Amino acid sequence: MKIIKILSVITLSIVAISCSKEAKTENEVEVHVVEETHNEMSAGNALNVEVVNELDPICGMTTADHLKDTADYKGKTYGFCNTMCKEKFLENPEQYINE
Repeated sequence: MKIIKILSVITLSIVAISCSKEAKTENEVEVHVVEETHNEMSAGNALNVEVVNELDPICGMTTADHLKDTADYKGKTYGFCNTMCKEKFLENPEQYINE
């Protein structure tokens, strides 16, 4: 009877440890995504679209090398290195346009 109780405790301990490791792994992935840098977000193939700005108005990266997204505003197409910069621009475009 004692052996069955001991084996049950060991089995439950192993299951609990396994579950906690899986949960930690999932959290580590989430942290990695949250901590992704601006350069990592803008890495990859650039779009081949003509835009009116040479620099991303939010972060200053060159659109010729890092164009990943665009937004049309007042009949002009503005380029951005990633969607995050585009969304920030669209919150208040006049703040970033130098005309």
